[in-house]
Amino acid sequence: MASLKTLILGTLGLVPEVLGAKLLASHYTGKIFSLSFTGSGSNATLVTKSSASGCGTLPAWLHVDSGSTTVYCVDEDWNGSGMLASYTVEPDGSLKQTGQTVTAGASVHGTPYGGGDVDGYSFIATVEYDPSTVTTYELPLGASTAVLQQAKFNMSEPGPNSRQNAPHPHAAQLDPTGQYIIVPDLGADLIRIFSIDAETGNLTACEPGVADPGDGPRHGAWWAPDSSSTVGQRLYTVNELGNSVSAWTVSYPDEGCLTLKKTQTLSTYVEGSTPAVGSKAAEVHVSGNFLYAANRADETFGPQNDSLATYSIDPSSGEITWVEATPAHAWFPRTFSINKAGTFVAVGGQTSSNVAIIERDPKTGKLGKLVANLPIATPGTPQQEDGLSVVVWVE
Repeated sequence: MASLKTLILGTLGLVPEVLGAKLLASHYTGKIFSLSFTGSGSNATLVTKSSASGCGTLPAWLHVDSGSTTVYCVDEDWNGSGMLASYTVEPDGSLKQTGQTVTAGASVHGTPYGGGDVDGYSFIATVEYDPSTVTTYELPLGASTAVLQQAKFNMSEPGPNSRQNAPHPHAAQLDPTGQYIIVPDLGADLIRIFSIDAETGNLTACEPGVADPGDGPRHGAWWAPDSSSTVGQRLYTVNELGNSVSAWTVSYPDEGCLTLKKTQTLSTYVEGSTPAVGSKAAEVHVSGNFLYAANRADETFGPQNDSLATYSIDPSSGEITWVEATPAHAWFPRTFSINKAGTFVAVGGQTSSNVAIIERDPKTGKLGKLVANLPIATPGTPQQEDGLSVVVWVE
C-alpha cells in the first residue's frame, strides 16, 4: 500500500475543489479523531485536527446522518461493561460529548430510530455480536438511561461455516421509510427485520430474509430508482463469509411487515478468481447507480494493499453487474465512506490504521487516484480487533 507518511499529496485531475470537508475516524485505542480534508489536485491535504474520548475502550461504530451534526458511538468492549455515547460536531470539526450511558458491552453497530426531539430520533438500537442480541435505549443518553428492550437470538443448529456456531448480528440499520430496522445476522444467514413502534420504541420481529447457507451477511445498503419513493427499492448486502454481495427486492405490503426476497449474489472478486485465504468482505455502500464493497486481507494490489469492488446497478431492474476491482490503499479496510457529492471515497484501513482519500467519478462510478493518506494512532495486528474501526464524512 502507499507509504504511511504523515501526509501524502496526490493529483486529482479535473475534480472540483473540496473546501474544509470534515471526517471522523474512530480507533480501537478509545479515541475518535476529527480530520480535515482541504484543497484539490497537488494542494489536497488531510490532517488530524483533534481527538475525543468518552466512548469506552473499543469504539466500534460511528453513526452520522447526512446533514446532521449529531454522532452516536457504540463500544465493543468485551469485558462486560461498555459505553454508548453521543456527540455534536462543532463548527471547527471537534467533538463535544452530549451524552453517555453504561452498557453490557460487545456492541458492534447501532442506529437511532423513531421520531423525536433528539435530532429527529427518540431511541437507539445496538447489536451485540457474541451475546446474539439487539438492544434498545431511549434518547437522550444519560447516567439514568436503562435498557428499553432486548431480544436474544437463537438457532437450532450451527451453520456450515465454523464461525456460524451461534447467531451473530452484525448491524442495525434503518430502512428508508424509518418504519423498520434490519439486522444482518452473520451466524444465522438471515436478514432479520423488525417493525418499529415510533411512540414506545418497541421492536417487533417480522419474517426474516433468508441468505444462502454460509453467506454470513454483515451490512446492507439501500437503493431505489427514485430516492423519494419505495417503488423498485432494493437492499444490497455484503456477505463476509461468502466474499459476496447479494441483491434483494423490497416489498411494503398494505398490512404486515416489510419483506425481502434475494434475487442475485455476486462475488466480490472478478468471475473465475478465487479469494485469498483469510480474506473477508467488510462493508457495502451505494452512490448513484453504483455499488461498492470492501475486501479485507486479500492484498490484491500488493503487500498491505487490499481491494474495493465496484458494480453497476441497472436503473430499471436493480440488477448488479461487476465493473472492476481497484486498490483500497489500505490493509484490512473495515470501513469506507462516500462523500455526498460522490467525488471522493474515504477508506479506513483497520490493520494499517490509515485513512485514504480516493477520487471518484460520479458519472462512471469508477474510482481513481489516491489523493491523500493519513495514519491514525497506532497500526493494528493482522486479523485482530485493534487499529482503526470507522471513517465517515460529516456533511
